Amino acid sequence: MTEPEWVGWPDEQLLSLRLCDLHVSLAGSTVEPLIDQINGELDDRGLVRPHYYLSDEWFTPDGVPGIAVPFYLAHPRLARLELSQMLEVEGGDEETCLRILRHEAGHAIDNAYELRKHPRRRRLFGSPDIAYPEYYTPKPYSTNFVQHLDHWYAQSHPDEDFAETFAVWLDPASLWGLRYAGWGAQRKLEYMDRLMHSLRGTSPRIASARQVDPLARLKRSLREHYRKKREHYGLDHPDFWETDLRKLFSDAPEYAKHKSAATFVRSIRREVRTTVASFTDSYQYTIDQLLEKIIERCRELNLRLTDDEQTAKIDFMVFLTVQTMNYLHGGRHRVAL
Repeated sequence: MTEPEWVGWPDEQLLSLRLCDLHVSLAGSTVEPLIDQINGELDDRGLVRPHYYLSDEWFTPDGVPGIAVPFYLAHPRLARLELSQMLEVEGGDEETCLRILRHEAGHAIDNAYELRKHPRRRRLFGSPDIAYPEYYTPKPYSTNFVQHLDHWYAQSHPDEDFAETFAVWLDPASLWGLRYAGWGAQRKLEYMDRLMHSLRGTSPRIASARQVDPLARLKRSLREHYRKKREHYGLDHPDFWETDLRKLFSDAPEYAKHKSAATFVRSIRREVRTTVASFTDSYQYTIDQLLEKIIERCRELNLRLTDDEQTAKIDFMVFLTVQTMNYLHGGRHRVAL
C-alpha cells in the first residue's frame, strides 16, 4: 500500500493536519493481529465479538458493543508523534495493548448483554449510574479490586471495576484463581466466571455497529487534539518538594563553581522520568511537568550540586521517588480519567 503523504512531514507540519484527513485504517496495522487474538479468546468463551474502529482515544461508547482504538496505533509515524507529544504511547507495546483490549472488551460485553441491569452485578460492583468523576483517589493496597491496568483503574468507577475484572477473567494466562485467592476481588471474579458461562452461546441483546466519534468525523487538528490531551493529563502536584530540594542542592557560596542543579536535572530528565513513572505507577507526562517545575525553581534559586554527579543522580532519583510515593499514598493523589 502507498504510504500517506504526511509520513515524511516534520511534527510541526503534521500537527496542522486534521484527524479526519489522516485516512488510516486498522487493517494492516500492528493492532490488527492483537484484535484477532482477543476475538479468539472471546470465541473460546462463546461470547460475541465487539466491532472495532479508529477514533481519538481508547473507549467503548455507552450502550454500544464496539471498541474505539486510538488513531496513533494505526501507523508508526503517528505513534512517534504521540510519543513526542505525550512522552509515552498508551497501548504501544503488545502486552499493554492486549490488556487495554481485554478491558474494553469487558465494556463491550457489558453493553451487548445489558449486564448493568443484573441486580447481583450492581450489588457486587456498585451502581453503574454513579456519575464518572473527573479524577479519582485510589487506595493502592486495597484487595477489593483486581490489578490489571495501571493507576489502580478498577477503583475509578463501578463500570471500570467490572471491565477490569472481566479482563483478568478473560486473560488465559492470568491464573486468577490463585492470584486473587483470599482477596475481596475473588468474589467478583467467581461471579464473573458464573455469569459468562451462563451467557455462552447466547445471542446479545444489543448488536449495534454504531460508531461514536469515528476518526473520519473528527475535524480538529492534531495540534488542538494534543493541546487538550496535555491539559487533561496535566500536573496536579502541589509544591511539596521545595524544602527537600534545598536539602538536596545548595546556593551556598562554597558551591558556586559546581554544576548548576537546573542543568544537571535537565541532563537526567528523561531517565529519571521513565524510572520514577515505572516505580510509582504515574503518568510520564505528569512527572515531566513536575521536573520542569523543579528545573525552573533550581534556576530561580541558583542551586548547585554539592556532590559528584553520580551520587547526585542517585540522591535525586530517591528524592523524586519518595516525594511522589508520599503524594500517592497521602490521600492527595488524583488520577485523571
